[in-house]
Amino acid sequence: MVAPPFAVICDSEPIVHRSGYVCTRPGPFLPSESLPMKRHLLVAAMSAVTLFAIGSSVRAEETLGIGSPAPAIDIEHYLSTGNGFFEPVTEFEDGKVYMIEFWATWCGPCIASMPHLVELQNQYRGEGFQVISVSDEDLDTVKQLMEQTYPETEKTFAEVTSAYTLTVDPDGSVTEDYMQAAGRNGIPAAFLVGKTGLVEWIGHPMEADEPVAKVLKGTWDREAFKEQLRRQEQIQMAMSKVNRLAGAGEFEDAIKVVDMTISELEGADDESAEGLRQRLENLKYNLRLDSGDQSKEVLDYFRGQLEEAKSDDRELVQFAFGMMSSLQQGSDIGPLADETIEAVQQRVEQANEELKPLMHVLVAQLYAAMSELDQAVEAQKRAVEASTGPQQERMQQLLEELQSMADGAQEEPDTEADTETADAPAAEAEQTVDGS
Repeated sequence: MVAPPFAVICDSEPIVHRSGYVCTRPGPFLPSESLPMKRHLLVAAMSAVTLFAIGSSVRAEETLGIGSPAPAIDIEHYLSTGNGFFEPVTEFEDGKVYMIEFWATWCGPCIASMPHLVELQNQYRGEGFQVISVSDEDLDTVKQLMEQTYPETEKTFAEVTSAYTLTVDPDGSVTEDYMQAAGRNGIPAAFLVGKTGLVEWIGHPMEADEPVAKVLKGTWDREAFKEQLRRQEQIQMAMSKVNRLAGAGEFEDAIKVVDMTISELEGADDESAEGLRQRLENLKYNLRLDSGDQSKEVLDYFRGQLEEAKSDDRELVQFAFGMMSSLQQGSDIGPLADETIEAVQQRVEQANEELKPLMHVLVAQLYAAMSELDQAVEAQKRAVEASTGPQQERMQQLLEELQSMADGAQEEPDTEADTETADAPAAEAEQTVDGS
């Protein structure tokens, strides 16, 4: 799991996806009742299951799927056309392959995916492949972003995205014909239209490499992927039930649902099914930990994960994020909290510059969730020092909140109050950790 090197900006909480993060937003295709009760349980479930695009547990009737004819597109504004290489598209030409990708200026994961879209477009430029990125925001909003500097570069957004076709469709017609018709509510999301005008693949753009290559070569197995999606959607429904049960504290029943879901994968021997089984087993251990199970078996499982994560800073960040989320939701993770902090602190100075602020803020939030506010403040100061630009501003806001909490705790020492206030900046911290 890769945390973007800048803030995730979402209208609602970002969701962990195996290829990065996905923003969801309230509105016509995200019923509020579908939102999970516990942040950590959502993180566990969504990272545990390979979801091609994150959607709510309650969907409108789907009229667009794998193998469906791709709707014609009518886009109002073309801001870039691959440096003039491409023409505006209304209907898909036979023999060509198109990726229709949905994004927004407020969606950090969408912004994080931009360089990958550039790589894809450049790799297959001239081979009948075109990336068409669509935002349904107003034109001025997108133009303002295009003038800004892309994070960690000296280029503007317009310069970074100039390799592919970037568009604005304020009336939302393309979003309606694709996202809503397919029952999708998470962005970034991409639809791959094949040489015969049929939808071949739907997913996170960071996972598009293999489908694009195979569709272009004519070796893509559409029906196999369709079956894979059917299986994933069944598991997604089970995960929604797990969220509800665990959110109500009924961990034993939630674990039973996971076990039943694993049993339903019996007989499936493809790589996808095996990956799902492993992730579901991981989810079961997460549920056991959240339920207060600190048996040797559970602790050894997570210690094994932590040991493996130490060799990959990004994996370590993801592991620490999970532990932080558990603590912030009131779970007692025992010695794993201190062990996670120690592991992160040992690696942070050698880590990539983009990860250092995230690692420091994770340590700060772990300490805060443990009501060790003075240590949280010191860790957050290091997060501020390691940050720049808008990220540093958010880190500074978190520092001020933690400092205020620490000052209040010294004036009125109250263990119960400290525990409650430790969660105060949790939502903002999670957005920062998810990447700003």
